[in-house]
Amino acid sequence: MKGEAPGHVHQPHRSRQSSKESDDSGLPDLHAPRARVGWAMTYLNQAGLVTRPTRGQITITDEGRAALRAHPERIDNKVLEAFPPSSSSPNASARGQAPPLRRARHRRNPARQVSPSPRRPKNPSDLVAEAVAANRAVIEGEVLKAALALSPTAFEELVIRLLGAMGYGRSDNRMGQLERTSASGDAGIDGIISQDPLGLDRIYVQAKHCAVDRPIGRPRIHEFAGALHGKQGDRGAYITTSRFTDGARTEADRFSARIELIDTRRLAQLLVTHGVGVQAEQTVTLYRLDENFLETL
Repeated sequence: MKGEAPGHVHQPHRSRQSSKESDDSGLPDLHAPRARVGWAMTYLNQAGLVTRPTRGQITITDEGRAALRAHPERIDNKVLEAFPPSSSSPNASARGQAPPLRRARHRRNPARQVSPSPRRPKNPSDLVAEAVAANRAVIEGEVLKAALALSPTAFEELVIRLLGAMGYGRSDNRMGQLERTSASGDAGIDGIISQDPLGLDRIYVQAKHCAVDRPIGRPRIHEFAGALHGKQGDRGAYITTSRFTDGARTEADRFSARIELIDTRRLAQLLVTHGVGVQAEQTVTLYRLDENFLETL
């Protein structure tokens, strides 16, 4: 609601496909603009600033116009907290009714702050998004702690498993291979990703298991670059449970061979994203009204 609006606002019909909007990961897009507009209309209706005379139409009320004049730049949840629930709102009883006299006095002067009303809840999509972010932060810390507790040999195996989960060296079509080489004494190289049957397209991997407070410096990257040169390789990945110094990153950029540096934070993110060392615990489904279905009845 920005600027003086006409009495009716026509909303486009939603297609069934819109209810299945998702991002590249296949998960629902919790921040889809259409969902946010829908919740905004619900909150405005609960506050009595708009009504819904028919499906697909929104009518701004006198209280809504007054609120718009008082807050021309933005009407958000903080502003709406000053408005008691409308008696016509289906959720009014759940949110609590304001006494008639106080409501009437407030409607005459919507810009005036009344005694605090119950805080308007966040929409379910935002609550789920916050819960997912909080869970992710916790599990990334836990999986990193578990990786640090592994032996160097086990950590190398973890890295190989991660690269396989990311799709490198897939053998399902017999086009590539992913092998761990540190046990064979291949100095400076812990794994080799072959992206073609003949092994002509290779990526060399170094997995360094060390404490978080022992950063990887320039000499380590220089050694790895030397190992790449000895293999006539032009691509490598250096993966560690620690972090890289600025000198190490500068050294990696200095060589013609591309060296990808994956530190402790990025490692934890990749492990969770690709489901290595973690497992899905619960799936939550959010529902919304299917107006298209109800209209056909």
